Amino acid sequence: MELDFEKEGGLIPAIVQDAGNGEILMLGFMNRQALEKTQQTGLVTFFSRSRRKLWTKGETSGQKLLLRELRVDCDLDALLVRAELEGGAVCHEGYRSCFYRRLAPDGSLSAVEPRILAPDELYGKSGQKGSKR
Repeated sequence: MELDFEKEGGLIPAIVQDAGNGEILMLGFMNRQALEKTQQTGLVTFFSRSRRKLWTKGETSGQKLLLRELRVDCDLDALLVRAELEGGAVCHEGYRSCFYRRLAPDGSLSAVEPRILAPDELYGKSGQKGSKR
């Protein structure tokens, strides 16, 4: 059986989970090349939809995701990436998880996790926020 990269234009969602405690850290997208690079190097690599190229988590920030296990859903069109975070923050905003905000019924957002690092500590004073990772 092969993964179904055709449903979403060659990309499949990749949910990243902390291999140690099960916390959901982020969501990214992989194409075949990103998956192959992840498997070959042990460093989690995604396909950036905005920049239209591969990027390995931590290549700019130093906050790497070390692959521990890959799981595939029943439809073969999504991945669960179980990884170890090398560094303290996976989010480009400096939070451990990209899911650091709670959405209230009234639509308001509030941070429910502490910020670990300032974005300029991750990306330097130029603050490459637009690069996201």
